[in-house]
Amino acid sequence: MTQTSAHVPDDGHAGPLSAYSLKELQERHSVKWREYPPDVLPMWVAEMDTPLAEPIAAALVEAVVRGDTGYAVAGGLPEAYAGFAERRFGRRPDPAGMRLVPDVMGGIVEVLRLVTGPGDRVVVNTPAYPPYFYWLPRIGREPVHSPLALTPDGYRLDLDALERDFAAGAAAYLLCNPHNPTGLVFGEDELLAVAELAGRYGVRVVADEIHAPLVFDGARHVPFESLDAPAAARSITLASASKAWNLAGLKAALAVPGAEAHGDLAGLSMEISESAGLFGVIASQVAFTAGEPWLADLMAGLTANRALLGDLLAEHLPVVGYQPPQATYLAWLDFRVLGIGDDPAGWFLRRGGVALFPGPRFGPTGCGFARFNFATGADRVTQAVRQMAASLTGRPRASGAGALDAL
Repeated sequence: MTQTSAHVPDDGHAGPLSAYSLKELQERHSVKWREYPPDVLPMWVAEMDTPLAEPIAAALVEAVVRGDTGYAVAGGLPEAYAGFAERRFGRRPDPAGMRLVPDVMGGIVEVLRLVTGPGDRVVVNTPAYPPYFYWLPRIGREPVHSPLALTPDGYRLDLDALERDFAAGAAAYLLCNPHNPTGLVFGEDELLAVAELAGRYGVRVVADEIHAPLVFDGARHVPFESLDAPAAARSITLASASKAWNLAGLKAALAVPGAEAHGDLAGLSMEISESAGLFGVIASQVAFTAGEPWLADLMAGLTANRALLGDLLAEHLPVVGYQPPQATYLAWLDFRVLGIGDDPAGWFLRRGGVALFPGPRFGPTGCGFARFNFATGADRVTQAVRQMAASLTGRPRASGAGALDAL
């Protein structure tokens, strides 16, 4: 086997999030590091500043050496994911019915084409992953915004609103769990309630579970298709290693059918599977079979950064709303009290040199919010918050809020 190793910094600390200096990261060619000028600190798109897990890097090097760069087939990926899901979530989905797709969003599009028709309504919990709003109209489906409830204790699923939206004639529900951007992880009782409503109103559930491996201690991911409910048996889940092991550019995901949805996925065009990347399949299979030690190191670093972000906001931006996410490496920050407009990300980009993901892109409920990616070195998390706070210095106090008095 060709040997390779992940980058290890000079101090010998092998934590994935601390492996690279800012200068090294600025040499990357991905969108995170090329969208903005070098003097902007990018904390926006869902990429991590990590090396590849060593087993993944070794497998990809081997593939390059043997010229293994042809068209993709699923190969052992479904079996690898089934084993991972059994170890991680206590549920082993049937590999036989899984289908390879290029990525989770592409898989969602193709699955919705199979289980809904033109003009059908698809319910989405908002704030929601922005590509949902782009792709649903593009394939002739109508997105229905079903806002999460924002309480003093953070976001929760609003089952009453969901029932109203289902009863109004929805054909499908696009369930994002763990939820992007809030980091909410829906509990088993909530998911059973969703399944009951979906069954009552004849709504097909399509579950985006791309962040499922990234759940923090204290929360538990329950795969929707694992529920003992007819709606779960008819559901289709999209799963991928891309977020947890930073493989998004390699292009591979799986559509995972519930027990009664195998026939639906059988209608997926072979051309869709062939559009996945072979490197994505190779890397994902290794991630699911040999990547869990690396994932454990990553989660330790993310746990520390999640707490660090809370401490930094309390010190420098104490009026900003922050509910530590139960999963993902994305923080959904509430800047409304600052009075800097519907798009705080624009403010911090122009005045602070920090790029966040604009809240309005997640739907109307995102106005006044921005998403902050903390999957990077602790020094960059610290610098970003300090620059954001400095950008507000000297501004007049927000009317009626007294927001800046606390800075």
